[in-house]
Amino acid sequence: MALALGVLLLGPGCGYHTSGHSVRLPGDIHTIYVPMFENITASFRVEQTMTAAVVQELRSRTNFQVVTSNDGTADATLKGTVNHTSNFPLTYDSVTGRISSSVVTIDMKVSLVSKSGKTLWSNPNYTYREQYQVSRDVASFFDESNPAFLRIARNFAKSLVSNIVEAY
Repeated sequence: MALALGVLLLGPGCGYHTSGHSVRLPGDIHTIYVPMFENITASFRVEQTMTAAVVQELRSRTNFQVVTSNDGTADATLKGTVNHTSNFPLTYDSVTGRISSSVVTIDMKVSLVSKSGKTLWSNPNYTYREQYQVSRDVASFFDESNPAFLRIARNFAKSLVSNIVEAY
């Protein structure tokens, strides 16, 4: 019993904490400007989907005020560039030879820069992949690439926000 109590008392002192409670950004960052991410690929509107997911995640998981228009009052700016997108077959049905699953990949460059121009956080090669199943029934075919892409955007946003604000 005493050993268990000792472990419980020492645990918080060892740096362990639950997700969402530790912030490593400077204390003077209260407002983050998130402009539309840049898209240098041929993928239509990918930057809009990724930007919207990141803005939603920042607003729902942090106490930062998130603005999407630059009025000059933001303490930091979150910039992003979509560098590459792809959608390739992953597996094939051995009977029909049709694609049974595909994988979508998105590569981005992302950085958080303070008002003074100091880079607070950066990842020049942020890569995300999501696998999705392709319908086998031709009569009820439903293209799963768009829902897969929306999942990628949400997962990307969750990871990005965690990487920026969590002390991991």
